[in-house]
Amino acid sequence: MNSDTSAALGSPVWLWIVLGLIVVAVVLFLRRSSIAALWHSHQETRETEAERRPGQSSRDGTPARSDRDRMPNALDLDALEVSDIMIHRTTMRALNAGDPPEEIVRAVLESPYTRMPLWLGSVDNIVGVVHAKDLLRALTEPGVEPKSLDITRVAQKPWFVPDTTTLKEQLAAFLRRKEHFATVVDEYGEVQGLVTLQDILKEIVGDISDEKDVDMQGVRQEADGSLVVDGGVAIRDLNRAFDWSLPDEEATTIAGLVIHESKSIPEERQAFTFYGKRFTVMKRVKNRITKLRIRPV
Repeated sequence: MNSDTSAALGSPVWLWIVLGLIVVAVVLFLRRSSIAALWHSHQETRETEAERRPGQSSRDGTPARSDRDRMPNALDLDALEVSDIMIHRTTMRALNAGDPPEEIVRAVLESPYTRMPLWLGSVDNIVGVVHAKDLLRALTEPGVEPKSLDITRVAQKPWFVPDTTTLKEQLAAFLRRKEHFATVVDEYGEVQGLVTLQDILKEIVGDISDEKDVDMQGVRQEADGSLVVDGGVAIRDLNRAFDWSLPDEEATTIAGLVIHESKSIPEERQAFTFYGKRFTVMKRVKNRITKLRIRPV
């Protein structure tokens, strides 16, 4: 090695370059080792989790056992009838064909629902179903104003289904007819409520909601943690919304449950405790409990 080369190697520039290369090599080696260690750790964690959760899906996409166990809420549709999940007649929103047309238009536009039953004379005489889209389309026709609108011409023909129809049968009927809405009647033809395709889907996959959904109709949360509930609110809706487990075998509404458990038609301000809840009758109209306060015991 000549003197020029020795001088060059001994210069500070070359020294820093060599040290830099050594540092880079060390960093790359450590990083590669770290990534390899992390990968092996990740693989071990996945294998451990797979052992702990035998329901995890396999790599070929086949649903695992626990997933299959959760999905067949659809198989329970044979055990439930539309009367179990319907919106009861005392809480369903309906339109009176005898009201002035402009009031009906306002009611439809202010409603959170796209479809509403139309009755004439009494709620048992459902003469049609008003779809908000059909109503708005009719109002855009030349010369048509809300006060001159014939609401019965806008309404679609109602579809009546027995309250004993199973959810499986009703779901198939909804899909076959390509409809979303049906009026539920009993064996005497009296209206009991209404059922929608979304109601059945909730039973299969749980609540379908987004940020645009309104609060639960007929239920108000109080500052003290209690709930003020209309008597006609369905027990199943409360169970689903608040993760309760109130029984609905003997009654479908919360007022019916209180009457069944108390074995009487309670007076206002009477209170009862059962199933871990305190029920206080706030309002009664004739023989109907119309408002209750519910609080945890």
